[in-house]
Amino acid sequence: MTVMDDWVTAACAELGLDPAEVPVSMVLGLAGDVAHQVLRPGAPVSAYLVGVAVGRGADPADAVARLTGLAGTWPVELGGDRPD
Repeated sequence: MTVMDDWVTAACAELGLDPAEVPVSMVLGLAGDVAHQVLRPGAPVSAYLVGVAVGRGADPADAVARLTGLAGTWPVELGGDRPD
């Protein structure tokens, strides 16, 4: 087990969730896309927004795909460059 596995297991136990239902790699991918294509503080906020959407019945993969797509089309700030 990794530290991430241990954390997710412990956090899920604390919140009464099933760790098997947590798409860790999908959430991390979204966070990375938002952090690098929009702004770093947007990463945890985006993960929270996906959680709210899923809690209201959205499909997790669809919610992540929609925000990943939005991040991919987010305009670069004036005078800025996207990191490689």
